[in-house]
Amino acid sequence: MKRLMTLTLLAAFTLFAVNSAQAGAECPQPRKTKAAPSNIAGKDETDKADAANGKMLYEKTAKPMACKNCHGDKGDGAGKLGAALKPTPRNFACAETMKDISAGQMFHVIKHGSAGTGMAPHGKTLKDNEIWDVVKYIRSTWVR
Repeated sequence: MKRLMTLTLLAAFTLFAVNSAQAGAECPQPRKTKAAPSNIAGKDETDKADAANGKMLYEKTAKPMACKNCHGDKGDGAGKLGAALKPTPRNFACAETMKDISAGQMFHVIKHGSAGTGMAPHGKTLKDNEIWDVVKYIRSTWVR
């Protein structure tokens, strides 16, 4: 009986740990992010962008804060700082969540932030071409 109780507790703890570790990886993620103005939402300048520079900016350890701190190494929203945010950061690796998010919408959110979330505006610390670099990196790495 004692062994059965121990195994049951171990199984329950394992399920809790797995669910907690994947909390940021919710897919699809319900969101009510304000839409970018139509002239920006329809824009896509990723063809001129540099994904390698975008990766460097995404992983950067100095100002502005690295995207990966919240969005995670895998782009799944499970970064170390992201766990404390409500709602959790965007899961770029979730095709269902990202299917209707345009490059222009991503640009707008990175530049201006997203009210009601932990996404801060980076328009004062990143140039527009750098934001497009980050968008290209994210879209070419996780968004399919």
